[in-house]
Amino acid sequence: MTQMEFIPSEYTTNIESGEFTWQSPSNIALIKYWGKLENQIPANPSISFTLDHCKSTTTLKFKKKENPGNFDFDFFFEGKEKEDFKPKIRKFFERIEAYCPYLKDYYFEIHSENSFPHSSGIASSASGMSALALCLMQLEKELNPKIDKEQFNRKASFLARLGSGSASRSIAGELVVWGKHEYIESSSDLYAIEYPHQVHKNFKNYQDTILLVDKGEKQVSSTIGHDLMHGHPFAEKRFEQANENLKKLIPVLKSGDLSAFIKIVEREALSLHAMMMSSQPYFILMKPNTLEIINKIWEFREATKIPACFTLDAGANVHLLYPDKHKDEVLEFIKNELVVYCQNAHYICDQVGDGAKKLS
Repeated sequence: MTQMEFIPSEYTTNIESGEFTWQSPSNIALIKYWGKLENQIPANPSISFTLDHCKSTTTLKFKKKENPGNFDFDFFFEGKEKEDFKPKIRKFFERIEAYCPYLKDYYFEIHSENSFPHSSGIASSASGMSALALCLMQLEKELNPKIDKEQFNRKASFLARLGSGSASRSIAGELVVWGKHEYIESSSDLYAIEYPHQVHKNFKNYQDTILLVDKGEKQVSSTIGHDLMHGHPFAEKRFEQANENLKKLIPVLKSGDLSAFIKIVEREALSLHAMMMSSQPYFILMKPNTLEIINKIWEFREATKIPACFTLDAGANVHLLYPDKHKDEVLEFIKNELVVYCQNAHYICDQVGDGAKKLS
């Protein structure tokens, strides 16, 4: 499929006004993508767990204008109008206009809220942009009722990608792949797909407890970080590593080999941050307490043989991943040994979810 296939033909119905609400989850990548080409194309494929509790809820209200001609919208985040968010949404609209030609026909009022701290290493752009893309697709489905579920989700992922690359992985669940990989049929750089291969029961209801080391704004945004991969001395080897790790993960997900899973996932997390620390200019998003938590997790795993591991997104917070059957022991470990390293002793208990949901 090419991007031209997402350009719609004439719409069959007319709608003057209305509103839709979608709730879309964040996700946590197991194989990381860091670095992208033009038009939000990933430099390497990635795979992620779709989360369940960490999500954005977005309502799109719309009314047809008498004089179309420009983008006309207001944006409210957690009940407050946010002018500083509008340039990102305007840029998103500019990128998707060819695929959503109705955008300038309506005035939009966008209301969004998160169930987790914004810009702190939990993928808020993933859940937020995917929720907005789903609301726009709901409008498109009103204009063209013939769109089926597969087309709907595929184009929603395609649009979400143009707002935030990782947002493409927040439409479906439980495991989602974005980026072309030779061992994953139907994988694409244009949109994400549900992981098509067998997954062992060990990964069913997999837990992700997010240890909130720092709930503040990151000093370097993911957008800037991705751009710093251009000309990075280790970029090509990193892209090769990610492809190879995804290849290795396929039999691991099938067999349920948790030891091999841990080695791949933790190495990916550290490789991501190694790219940040060796870029020009270099930067560090981990905090001292991030490292304290990682070392505590290693000590706990060695002492108890419980297969808990960490991963990191582009931030200081630590995602503690573990099988559902070890939930009680791991939560006890968190309360006894890890909360002291969390900002205000805050952490979020989450687990693998099944994707976005329409609320109204």
